[in-house]
Amino acid sequence: QVQLVESGGGLVQPGGSLRLSCAASGSIFRLYLMGWYRQAPGKQRELVATMTNGGTTNYADSVKGRFTISRDNDKNTVYLQMNSLKPEDTAVYYCNSDPHYGLGSSYWGHGTQVTVSS
Repeated sequence: QVQLVESGGGLVQPGGSLRLSCAASGSIFRLYLMGWYRQAPGKQRELVATMTNGGTTNYADSVKGRFTISRDNDKNTVYLQMNSLKPEDTAVYYCNSDPHYGLGSSYWGHGTQVTVSS
């Protein structure tokens, strides 16, 4: 099975930056749709950003212009660069790997906590 391990979360002040990493297993990582999702206390899990194998990206309106998703296929790693962080960005961030591009089940990491607070 696909295994995903997130890292890079932590406590940061409003306006600060964090870089999340997701290390994935699998020899065909380059073919998967990769994404980041988040879940804040009392809220449903929501999409943050996705990237196809060809490099096409999609962002939630709430993070557009502040967050950047990227992937390094040689390292089997996906990144989420988060700038200009706001308190409302506070959530557990989850890495997702989707071999079926929305047409079947996908794989999830265990999450990394991001807290934006003064």
